[in-house]
Amino acid sequence: MSSSFDSVFGIHADALKLREARGRILASNLANADTPNYKAQDLDFRAAMLKQRGDEMSLRSPSMKLTNSRHIAGFDGDSVSTADYLRFRNPTQPSLDGNTVETHIEKAKFMENAMQHSMTLRFLDDRIKGIKDALRSQ
Repeated sequence: MSSSFDSVFGIHADALKLREARGRILASNLANADTPNYKAQDLDFRAAMLKQRGDEMSLRSPSMKLTNSRHIAGFDGDSVSTADYLRFRNPTQPSLDGNTVETHIEKAKFMENAMQHSMTLRFLDDRIKGIKDALRSQ
């Protein structure tokens, strides 16, 4: 996002994108509640938001040097997507078919995310209304 939008909307434009992505992930968990061996996922919102906003110092791990072609590559700070911040949820009551979706927890997380999404939209709406009012008064 360009710096002019950053100064106007702050973190809310980035937060809105991440809230939408998290909503899709949580909805997918609920849709697969009866799928055998489905593993519930969630988005590490804080880490994704810090990376989106450019606060890499709090996330960056030490750089590693590959000395052998069979070594596993270390942290790659250049390629970032929400998939980089997906985490599997640990179930409190694992099911016999290997599914880790607990509908009561997923519904609560989905509702929490929906309320936070709504508040982010409200903050953006208030900011836009303030800009409109400032332009009308001129």
